[in-house]
Amino acid sequence: MKKKFLLIATIIIICAMTTVTVFATGGEGAEDLGKFFGTFWSLVPPLLAIVLALITKEVYSSLFIGILAGALLHSNFNIVGTVDSLVNEGLIASVSSTAGIFVFLVILGVMVALINKTGGSAAFGKWASAHIKSKIGASLATFALGVLIFIDDYFNCLTVGSVMLPVTDANKISRAKLSYIIDATAAPICMIAPISSWAAAVSEYTKGVIIDGEEISSLALFIKAIPYNFYSLLTFVFIIAITLMKFDYGPMKKHELNALNGDLFTNGSEVLSTENADKGNEKGKVIDLILPIIVLIVISVFALIYVGGFFGGDYNKDFVGSFGNTDATVGLPLGGIVTLVLTVIYLICRRLISFKEAMACIPKGFIAMVPAILILTMATALKNMTGLLGSDIFVENALANAGALRNFLPAIIFSVACGIAFATGTSWGTFGILIPIVLSVFPAGSELMIIGMSACLAGSVCGDHCSPISDTTIMSSAGAQCEHVNHVSTQLPYAITVAAVSFVTYLITGFIQNWLITLPIAIVLMVATLFVIKALSKKKA
Repeated sequence: MKKKFLLIATIIIICAMTTVTVFATGGEGAEDLGKFFGTFWSLVPPLLAIVLALITKEVYSSLFIGILAGALLHSNFNIVGTVDSLVNEGLIASVSSTAGIFVFLVILGVMVALINKTGGSAAFGKWASAHIKSKIGASLATFALGVLIFIDDYFNCLTVGSVMLPVTDANKISRAKLSYIIDATAAPICMIAPISSWAAAVSEYTKGVIIDGEEISSLALFIKAIPYNFYSLLTFVFIIAITLMKFDYGPMKKHELNALNGDLFTNGSEVLSTENADKGNEKGKVIDLILPIIVLIVISVFALIYVGGFFGGDYNKDFVGSFGNTDATVGLPLGGIVTLVLTVIYLICRRLISFKEAMACIPKGFIAMVPAILILTMATALKNMTGLLGSDIFVENALANAGALRNFLPAIIFSVACGIAFATGTSWGTFGILIPIVLSVFPAGSELMIIGMSACLAGSVCGDHCSPISDTTIMSSAGAQCEHVNHVSTQLPYAITVAAVSFVTYLITGFIQNWLITLPIAIVLMVATLFVIKALSKKKA
């Protein structure tokens, strides 16, 4: 009843906003940025979408309402302007900016379909069942694979999911738990890996920093910030600790209990059930899954550095410099296409599949990725609306008056970055907004400046990790074949726990500016927090 009331109230608000549209004239306000630009209202559309998604458990309509609200605010409630913003600056711009990721998603979907058809997944599942015989082993193996694939978060989400799905299913790990482990080892590992698409993105915003009178390279600054990235590091501690302690809490506990009884999905199983899936060719071997994945990793790395100018061209960068100059939306599809062609040739030569059967896997792979593509399109359109409303200006103005609280700023920056990334669903956009502000707030080259930058990066990852409209959150659901709302609702308590410990650690680090002291303190606090939660869970039970 409460959910229905909230939903009706939200619809009334939208109708009221639309009513205002009828009387809008598009006069003086239509020529400027609008009265909502750079105000708190710039964060209302994504917040509205997130609240609706959590209430209704339905993501498509929630995202659309958020986009519509953003278009209304951007156009100052003008009908023509609203439609134009919604279609051109929202949806069409979204498709244009994410076309490369769409191609990579479809390619990975096709590869998964091919590997399933040829029996590679089934063979790996049998091998894993013989060698990994416990939930702890399956969880840690999934975690280890996620850490090893540190090049790009998109690649991580979908690759780890397709490889480990038969292993976690065999050991009765819920799809929600698999989604969490995938998501928790995607963006967090990329954010502390010096050679990754994320490190490259951060490098773009940290050029020209002076330390001890000399300009420091972007990569060197990124490496200095790694020990202070408490959210990413503590997420790994959290996964290992909660796995070894053998307990879960929050909505995840229900999903894990149901998985023990054979229900891996809890909700949405009628949509995602794999009972009638193609079992594949009985001649398939483990190598038929492992080899395409290895080839995909190697070729994707070469494609990324090729796009970044490693092999000459206009840039002529070294290996590290090429990662700093690459474009993952171009490099990953390029690597994926080459790998797909080689995989088809290999499987046909192995006589596991005919050319006609291989081509039949293309639409299957595309269909499997349609939900992820739709959500990603609408989430990106919502981010576009937030950008048009000047959320970066609002945040910059809010932080400009916090200079007097310099030692508390790391914790404040972490919280602000969490909020922006949660509302907008983007880490890159968040640290793109905040890093220039952080570098200007702190003394150049100071340890506090490095801590502030780390807090910004950690908060961006945290908010992205929690957000239902984040692309990595969406693709973690796709990689684990988990209902998206299930993944979000089960992951949120875990992410908030790590965020709370990280916030306390940043408060301490603002005064004790030495990671050799504060990082061990953070790890102890994280483990102690889990012991307290476990004790409280037992008492409640």
